[in-house]
Amino acid sequence: MRGLVPLLAFLGVMAYSLSMAVVTPALPLLQQGLRTTAAGAAWALTAMTLSAAVSTPVVGRLGDLYGPRRVLLVVVAVATVGMVIAAAAWSLPVMVAGRVLAGVGGGVFPLAYTIIRDVFPPERTVSAVGLMSSMLGLGGALSWCIAGPVIDHLGWRWLLWVPVLGLVPGLVAAWWIVPASAPREGAGVDWWGALLFAGWLVAALTALTQGMDWGWASPGVIGLLALALALAVCWLVVEHRVREPLIDLRLMRRRGVWTANAASLLAGYALMAGGVLFPLLVQLPERSGFGFGGTATQAALLQIPASVGMTAAGMSAGLLDRWIGSRAVLLVDAVATGAGYGFLAFEHGAMWQLYLGGTVRGVGLGFAYAAVANLVVAAVPLSETGVATGINTLIRTVGASLGTQVSAVLVAASVTAGLPGERGFTIGFAVSGVLMAGVLVVALIAPRRGERARGGQEIAVAPTALSSLSGGVDRVGADDPGRNT
Repeated sequence: MRGLVPLLAFLGVMAYSLSMAVVTPALPLLQQGLRTTAAGAAWALTAMTLSAAVSTPVVGRLGDLYGPRRVLLVVVAVATVGMVIAAAAWSLPVMVAGRVLAGVGGGVFPLAYTIIRDVFPPERTVSAVGLMSSMLGLGGALSWCIAGPVIDHLGWRWLLWVPVLGLVPGLVAAWWIVPASAPREGAGVDWWGALLFAGWLVAALTALTQGMDWGWASPGVIGLLALALALAVCWLVVEHRVREPLIDLRLMRRRGVWTANAASLLAGYALMAGGVLFPLLVQLPERSGFGFGGTATQAALLQIPASVGMTAAGMSAGLLDRWIGSRAVLLVDAVATGAGYGFLAFEHGAMWQLYLGGTVRGVGLGFAYAAVANLVVAAVPLSETGVATGINTLIRTVGASLGTQVSAVLVAASVTAGLPGERGFTIGFAVSGVLMAGVLVVALIAPRRGERARGGQEIAVAPTALSSLSGGVDRVGADDPGRNT
């Protein structure tokens, strides 16, 4: 029975990734169906992103305290209810409310990492974490593949029902399969810290996502940023004083953790920068002199090879980790992603060039997501896995928001005669390539294989062997004397 636990974790992450990505292809039709504006329709995506950003570290902490099984059941149930509400929504406010509830499902990421660390023996944890990270790319690829047929033959609402088909069985399977674990004695939840954390994070991310529409110097954006700063200061004071903080700030200072978080921020930027630049470039009219005049379907097809490459890279990252270590895998990511964007900054006049550069970028990002997850998991005690990976996922979300907004600003700044100029795309690709040089620096600072900072001591955790994921997963980490090594 325990052998099915990792598969359930993979499917849960896959279902959530699909629910997050599936709205993007449907946004124009969603706008028409709910009789709202483009900015209003975009809140169907923004609301879930904000909810996931806030809930992910909180859910990770709850999983560390009370065990991943009971928290997973609640999270999947809430996310399922949210997706049902969103799919049946008759107005934009109802849609946004449903997507906020669905965003709680972002907590499946830290919970899944905790489950994997509990169930897999140490020599297989790296491969499993890499495979888990690849589910993000697979969810995005699948959403683009099914979007066209579902929308054309069934309508856009049915596209929102697709993730429910995965979440409902996942809820039943989680109740039946995932083993229970005892809560930590005497542990509590820092609810004041959670409230302040949610407050400053929502204020900051709302300012980032609305900056283009409201104006970066508008009172609304400036006020939100000021509120975020004030709440962040209060949160830091609380976290330093409480006995059981929501986020142990000392943990965040560990070399394996902060380097992985920095890399996640930059990788998140690089992922979503391409998500903005590629579709705009493909659909730009040919009269612009460099656009392709393509359809939305052609823009979607361009994303598929990159998503498949990202998935394949994540699945193979465990093997590479065994050979060269997560630090070296992160170096490979920086070189591959930087090379892909660097190529596109100079060569983007033909579709094959977009396919080539985009696919190389996708492979690099697949390695990145697997490497940073493994760095975090290996750098923290078992009891802190959920909150540490939750924060890492959150920082990736912040990077993605920055990538979206900055790339859109660069393109908008180049508009002449009503059309974006080529210079905006060139600079957008170049900025992403340059930022990957930052990942290269971070990778050089990250702990080498066999070194993980815990309590100021470097200890060996290098895997001794790599086995197939298909067998031997019935061993439980708590029964393994080397589990907390």
